Amino acid sequence: MYTFVVVLIVIVSILLGLIVLVQNSKGGGLASGLSASNQVMGVRKTTDFLEKLTWGFAISLIVLAIVGNLVLPKGGKNAENQSLIQQQIDNTAAPTTTGAPAPGAAQGQKPAQPAGKGQPQPAAPTPGK
Repeated sequence: MYTFVVVLIVIVSILLGLIVLVQNSKGGGLASGLSASNQVMGVRKTTDFLEKLTWGFAISLIVLAIVGNLVLPKGGKNAENQSLIQQQIDNTAAPTTTGAPAPGAAQGQKPAQPAGKGQPQPAAPTPGK
């Protein structure tokens, strides 16, 4: 349903743009080519028709935008529908323990340092000396 409303919005937007481009801001536009006064749809009637059509497309575009907002699919709170920003906020909002000993470490002992960090290792004795 949402896709159908979006397609209608695009079609109405294109038609509204075309109708506005056909009109001339000084009153000429499409109506300037119809100069015969005995035609069924004369100059005045053409501008009235284009103005009514413009207002109709504008109103229908507003109504379709509201309808599109109402039928917008709502995502649940599961992880796959959340935005990346919301996931990052949730990850950084988790309580962190600063200064607490590592799990399993006895009180009064320093936590073990990873290999390659900390104090330098003594050199191995060379054979023959």
